[in-house]
Amino acid sequence: MSTYRDFTAPIGSRRATVLRTVGTRERRSHLTAPRVPTVGIDIGGTKVMAGVVDADGNILEKVRTETPDKSKSPKVVEDTIAELVLDLSDRHDVHAVGIGAAGWVDADRNRVLFAPHLSWRNEPLRDRLSGRLSVPVLVDNDANTAAWAEWRFGAGRGEDHLVMITLGTGIGGAILEDGQVKRGKYGVAGEFGHMQVVPGGHRCPCGNRGCWEQYSSGNALVREARELAAADSPVAYGIIEHVKGNIGDITGPMITELAREGDAMCIELLQDIGQWLGVGIANLAAALDPSCFVIGGGVSAADDLLIGPARDAFRRHLTGRGYRPEARIARAQLGPEAGMVGAADLARLVARRFRRAKRRRVERYERYERYAQSRRSTQETL
Repeated sequence: MSTYRDFTAPIGSRRATVLRTVGTRERRSHLTAPRVPTVGIDIGGTKVMAGVVDADGNILEKVRTETPDKSKSPKVVEDTIAELVLDLSDRHDVHAVGIGAAGWVDADRNRVLFAPHLSWRNEPLRDRLSGRLSVPVLVDNDANTAAWAEWRFGAGRGEDHLVMITLGTGIGGAILEDGQVKRGKYGVAGEFGHMQVVPGGHRCPCGNRGCWEQYSSGNALVREARELAAADSPVAYGIIEHVKGNIGDITGPMITELAREGDAMCIELLQDIGQWLGVGIANLAAALDPSCFVIGGGVSAADDLLIGPARDAFRRHLTGRGYRPEARIARAQLGPEAGMVGAADLARLVARRFRRAKRRRVERYERYERYAQSRRSTQETL
């Protein structure tokens, strides 16, 4: 990775003034956005992944590093982002940077209001990075960027009303209508994981009880498996033997792997998670009535072991079942790179604005040079 370099503030400041929120015309804008390479960055609890993405959603190069510890200052995370962008800029002509952050981003897509895995609290991330990098910056929630990528290049292509659900440690989500990300008045729409589905149920880290993600997420899957193993349940002997009695070593990917190999308990646990997923999707269908649900995140790797039971539960709990069209439920196609690809593609919208402003500055400079040259020529003839 290249050595950290700090660009002078005036360059970033001038360019930051060009950047404004993309607003409400994303669908039309993406069709006319410049077909230039941009950098997408996905910031999660354990990794920061950055990649150069072309206008067709192809990843030209990808780099990654560990996420700085939560206790470290926001500037440490900004340094990490800047290093990754500058490293990629050494080999690619980058025109804009898009960041998908695992946290709440305000409606102006400037401040990260809260990030559970980082030290960002009301952090003006866009403005800070715009002042350090030589290209404009766009910031959004990582579920929004993943949903945009799936709508543009993946499982949601051709859909006008799409809801994405990301199943990982918890549950995130995003809403797209008519090719526009619905962020809500304050920018924090799509936090589906904290809908209450079981009053008085499991305590959630958010402080409430009975949140949806306590019953259908990676954490829920691992919790149930470890509880059965700790109770020395006969149905858990397979996984206990697999981890050699070290119950703390049980992970979500391990449960999925054993389920594929036919372990009855692991299959049943994924079915339980899938059924809760279907219940939540039915609730969202009642509220939002989309044409398609796209299921992404690490847990979705279980594929039909999870999504099959989800479809069954969805049909059983759908309001007006039998008398209304049913939304399609599809697994996301872009995998863990979706957030990065979507962030890069959204950044292409602000790249266009930047290029227009830059062109106007160049034109003004050229007019001035012509005027100055004319004055010099006039003075020489006198």
